[in-house]
Amino acid sequence: MSSQFGHAFRISTWGESHGGGVGVVIDGVPPRLPLTEADIQRDLDRRRPGQSDIVTPRDEADTARILSGVFEGRTLGTPIAINVTNQDARPEAYREMETAFRPSHADFTYQAKYGIRNWQGGGRASARETIGRVAAGAVAKKVLAELCPALEIVAYVKTIHELTAEVDPATVTLADVETNIVRCPDAAMAEKMIAFIKAIRAEGDSVGGIIECAIRGVPAGLGEPVFDKLEADLAKALMSLPATKGFEIGSGFAGARLRGSEHNDAFYMDAGRVRTATNRSGGIQGGISNGEPIFCRLAFKPTATIFQKQQTVTTTGEDTELQARGRHDPCVLPRAVPMVEAMAALVLVDHALRQRGQCGM
Repeated sequence: MSSQFGHAFRISTWGESHGGGVGVVIDGVPPRLPLTEADIQRDLDRRRPGQSDIVTPRDEADTARILSGVFEGRTLGTPIAINVTNQDARPEAYREMETAFRPSHADFTYQAKYGIRNWQGGGRASARETIGRVAAGAVAKKVLAELCPALEIVAYVKTIHELTAEVDPATVTLADVETNIVRCPDAAMAEKMIAFIKAIRAEGDSVGGIIECAIRGVPAGLGEPVFDKLEADLAKALMSLPATKGFEIGSGFAGARLRGSEHNDAFYMDAGRVRTATNRSGGIQGGISNGEPIFCRLAFKPTATIFQKQQTVTTTGEDTELQARGRHDPCVLPRAVPMVEAMAALVLVDHALRQRGQCGM
């Protein structure tokens, strides 16, 4: 169904932006894995609103509560349910959206599909739904630490509008990413990005950009050769995040301008291991990981909610103007970094468990 993701490691997220809460049910977690709420909270704290003056001021602690599937600090192998209560919901701020469709939001499309919608902050279309994904991603990282100890996932803000950072994806660390509120490891560029986002917010406008994700220490052999190619599943997972508009891996669209003689990654032996001299394939060939780092990039559009009057129509088909209210991010990218990491972890743990089941690790 539309709220489920994965095969061997499957998640189901639930909840609306201004309802009682949001959360996730996770199936397929191996038993006897050490797991606490603190393991989950670390990533939720990186995703939560109100963490800096360049994100939405909504005041949510986003405290995770494990309701099932864990006993005395270890997983049982049964479904794990995680709940996060909404504490600072203000549905009354969205009253005008009950009868008018917000431009570039999912208001009209949800109405067209279901004939009913939760107009309070976007309901399921809100980025608040991603709390369940990030919580599940934290659990996925715990499983990956057991299955693939060398694997690490580091996402970071690469570009805001036309400001682009210089970052080496082969060496960047989580500590580098967390040194500033925009989550850009290039300190000088991060200052410019922060100032730009603040200026955009003061104008009542919004801005987009690109998040890059480096996945290192991936064993060769993960992924399926046809429909469930590893890059195809990564694309689906990452493009399912709110506000995403583009995905590329390895050389991406730039590779289309190269010849085969320029693009091919030559093989060589390194201490008994097959390596590639270059990595334009982005760590995946034929839909299966080749043991090289996976480098991918994800484009995010400007936040659809802006504090300027826009032309729209009402639910009864009349032209009107609408000025958004509520609390929103002028740029989604700083809070989207842990979301990208979570979705990448969910894809990798699913394929790692499938590989173990079919071929052994």
